[in-house]
Amino acid sequence: MFEKKTKIICTISDINCEIDFIRRLYESGMNVARINSAHATLEGAQRVVDNIRSVSDKIAILVDTKGPEVRLTAMASAVGFVAKEGDSIEIHNGPDSLCNSQVLYTNCSSFVADVPAGSHILLDDGAIDLLVTDKDDTRLLCRIMNSGVIKGKKSVNVPNVHISLPALTEKDKTFVEWAIEADIDFIAHSFVRSKEDLLEIHEILDRHNSHIKIISKIENQQGIDNLDEILNHCYGVMVARGDLGVEIAAEKIPLIQQHIIQKCRKRKRPVIIATQMLHSMIENPRPTRAEVTDVANAIFQRTDAIMLSGETASGKYPVEAVHTMCKIAKEAEKSIDISLELNLETIGKPIAAVLARSLVASTQEIPVKAIIFDTWTGRTGRYLAEFRPKVPIFAMCYNSFTMRELNLTYDIYSYKFEVQKSKEDLVKNSIKILKADGRIQEGDLVGFIGGSFNDELGATYIEFKYV
Repeated sequence: MFEKKTKIICTISDINCEIDFIRRLYESGMNVARINSAHATLEGAQRVVDNIRSVSDKIAILVDTKGPEVRLTAMASAVGFVAKEGDSIEIHNGPDSLCNSQVLYTNCSSFVADVPAGSHILLDDGAIDLLVTDKDDTRLLCRIMNSGVIKGKKSVNVPNVHISLPALTEKDKTFVEWAIEADIDFIAHSFVRSKEDLLEIHEILDRHNSHIKIISKIENQQGIDNLDEILNHCYGVMVARGDLGVEIAAEKIPLIQQHIIQKCRKRKRPVIIATQMLHSMIENPRPTRAEVTDVANAIFQRTDAIMLSGETASGKYPVEAVHTMCKIAKEAEKSIDISLELNLETIGKPIAAVLARSLVASTQEIPVKAIIFDTWTGRTGRYLAEFRPKVPIFAMCYNSFTMRELNLTYDIYSYKFEVQKSKEDLVKNSIKILKADGRIQEGDLVGFIGGSFNDELGATYIEFKYV
């Protein structure tokens, strides 16, 4: 059976997180569930986690922090108001005040001081453009450049202007502490600008000896400029194209996306492509042809994972969106040329990397049906996935958090596994589990890559065996 290899992340809201709903998403192809803390309470987030764990302990959970972002405060009217082109509006300091049709407030107390006259302020991912025509110590005077609806709590971007914001808000710190207690797998930190934005999270995680991995969301020019140092301090990267496309000219996004994917592949870091992938399916049962092409292109560029946001959090067709994304992924993956992957000079020097390439290359010459490896950390799996084998990769994991972490890596499907006494036991018991799950069958040839069952780290051998 040809299964999808690209992983799918689904955003789940506490408003719609029933066990049956989560099970349908999982059965349709969801690998990772995302909780957006910007729109969640601790109680709601815990309810989502409890329901996910009731469905399967294999589903990884990712929690977004709000990060150093600027948003409008809440609005007196939930429906917002209509802003008309050419009208004037003011922005004041006042994080605790409510927005209205005359005055807007942001969550940043230094916003008025930081934004110079002549700047463009983009609201709601660029839907509304405000031009700052004048300012004083307490307010920005703005002209509305295009008509539209302004609602509370929407994003605020000021291209090419540095806003003085802390790396972690108090809400972020609370959610990180909760994530540790709730045994969450990933924290996706928003608006990462440099390594300094990650160090405070690391300090909290290290203090609790937590296994949680950090995903850096790249959403501005600073993040792109500092990508190399950011990769030194995180597990993986999310290309968050919503805010990125507001901060940077839209026509530059495709090449930036490709650049980030290539950087992550070289460093063996999982990479996620996110935002508006099947956006039209929030309201419609079928995607646009442009959206289908967008998803396929991300796979052609060798992303590990693709993400659904509003499509599954609040859309009318969430299960259909996951199913559609699966179909696109399966079709796109058929075209990946393994020979090109094997020729890449990206393996480095570790023995495990050399063995991984050799094993994947062998699948081109002999009828291997699956690749199996055992792991504590998942490192060998990331080497294998780098070369994009045509056959599935199965990870026998000695701990639960590694089993779930590999849900962000291309083509790897994981199982919780007891520590084995010998290589022979590893082979025998792995085959037993995969046969019982219908992954392999009698007569199949499988390839193994594993360790030496001594103090050495990483894979040290490969072998083949008929089931």
